[in-house]
Amino acid sequence: MSLDSSLKSGGGLSRHRNVLTRAERVARLVKTDGFDVEKDSPLGIRKVGNRKLVTGKTTKKKKDAGDEDK
Repeated sequence: MSLDSSLKSGGGLSRHRNVLTRAERVARLVKTDGFDVEKDSPLGIRKVGNRKLVTGKTTKKKKDAGDEDK
């Protein structure tokens, strides 16, 4: 049974996923030279961490009232 298109959410998978598909793991391992496309098998490849980096928020420094007059 399918879901009506009016009931589907617009974002889909817009949030962070911890589990990568096999193709995503192979692509990431190819970038770091951990996988050779010519001779390695994509079956049984090692796990690849998918960490989400959270950066701190920057705060704006307030100017002193005395500095504006100078």
